[in-house]
Amino acid sequence: MAEIKTTQDTTQDTTQDTCHGTDQSRRCRGRPQLRPDDETRQLIYQAARHEFAESGYAATSMETVARLAGVSTKTLYRLIPNKAALFEGMVSDRLDRFVTEVKLQTGDHTDIEAALCAALMVCADLALDEEVIALQRIILQESGKFSDLAGVFYGNAIVPTGAALADWLRVQQKRGLIALDDVEEAAGMLLGMVTSAPRRAALFGRVPLPPRPQIEARARRCAALFLRGCGSDIRGR
Repeated sequence: MAEIKTTQDTTQDTTQDTCHGTDQSRRCRGRPQLRPDDETRQLIYQAARHEFAESGYAATSMETVARLAGVSTKTLYRLIPNKAALFEGMVSDRLDRFVTEVKLQTGDHTDIEAALCAALMVCADLALDEEVIALQRIILQESGKFSDLAGVFYGNAIVPTGAALADWLRVQQKRGLIALDDVEEAAGMLLGMVTSAPRRAALFGRVPLPPRPQIEARARRCAALFLRGCGSDIRGR
């Protein structure tokens, strides 16, 4: 597996430059500005996603993740205390960015079918991501040894995904574009229509995930089918 290229981490304790004297001809010498902690965490989470997917939870070490991220182990442990926190933080980070993307789709389209298809593709990009599928394999294989892994993934991945799509549907309902009796249930149905079959095939049958054009075609069919049952013009008849 190719290592992730990053800027070499430094562990200096100070970020202030030290200038010797006031002579303008003298060079102002000092230590370089340290990378912000938020940026360093992103590098760590990126490395952790690759390593967990490649090696599994049990075989992944904090030291290996630090090396792949280009940071010192001292820096890693300062930001993330243990492997369980690393796994949880990595999943949460992936989902935080996903939820932001879903929210951005709410007002981008006036055509409800195109808008729904776009929102479903954001969901599919997460649920049918190679690394996310690999993480689910880890959970299936090692949840007996690490029983809290499944709970972490459910709470930080599955629940927020459904909630994000439910929020999106709720906005469309307020706009009068769809009519739903139970928004949360509808979100679960939609996610299942788009992602469940390809995900099961990949998880249990080791079938390759479909290419993006095929997923997009599936999302369009699901959106059209869904709207036939909940479009406000149909429900109002």
